[in-house]
Amino acid sequence: MTRNRIMIIALLGCLLLIGTLVLQQFDIVRTSTLTKPTIIPHRGASAYAPEHTIAAYELGETMNGDYIELDLQMTKDNHLIVMHDETVNRTTNGTGLVRNMTLADIKQLDAGSWFNERYPRLANKAYVGLKVPTLEEVMEHFGNDVRFYIETKAPGVYPGMEEELLRILKKHEMLEERNVLIQSFSPDSLLKLHSLQPDLPLVQLIPSASVEEVTREDLKDMKAYSSGIGVNYKKIDEDFVNVAQEESLFVHVYTVNGKRDIGRVMEWGVDGIFTNHPDLIPEK
Repeated sequence: MTRNRIMIIALLGCLLLIGTLVLQQFDIVRTSTLTKPTIIPHRGASAYAPEHTIAAYELGETMNGDYIELDLQMTKDNHLIVMHDETVNRTTNGTGLVRNMTLADIKQLDAGSWFNERYPRLANKAYVGLKVPTLEEVMEHFGNDVRFYIETKAPGVYPGMEEELLRILKKHEMLEERNVLIQSFSPDSLLKLHSLQPDLPLVQLIPSASVEEVTREDLKDMKAYSSGIGVNYKKIDEDFVNVAQEESLFVHVYTVNGKRDIGRVMEWGVDGIFTNHPDLIPEK
């Protein structure tokens, strides 16, 4: 065999080896491609705008959010407003319990200036004087073409909260459009909603302190009235996600704000991610 022929054979062998490695690498990339989860901007795009304001919800939409996430409190005169805390202290210029205030009282408050003061690098003059929205105002602003992810907060404090919520959803034809999910840490609140509206999709939030105690039987019990669970991602792992999904429950994790953590929960195969930074979730 001539020297040239030996060199040619060796070169072909190298090319074949390189090609095999490239194909293997391509296969690794292809098989590890992650399915994009449902993106739930937490209280709107709350890393960039005052939480639970129209401005935060609009920003969440521009960052490819799949839902507008709303926490509900109830005023003294039985209006459902959108606010995380039972008091107005943290996110307005007022003080006091929501349940002791009328809607007129709530509407006197500035729900945006606190954000400018706390996050001066993100300050925006348009946030000054923003109002606390009611659930109805949010629905009227966005219409029923968008999807809403609504939490009944402290339902034991607000008798009639579930009935009022269903009244508003029916009024705005959200039940017909099936564009709404209702979540709560309170099984009693969800069971009440399930009895009043059996086809309403519900999500059982699991308190962080209780996650390690949740068994497969507990998940089976939740499946009797809920379509999915919401859980603190720091308290679970991929095995937990797999078990829940085996029980036909979707898994939405909260509140994931770093790129590395977002990548990790996506590798677990979670179905949805609550995040203050919806812009950090990749398209795929």
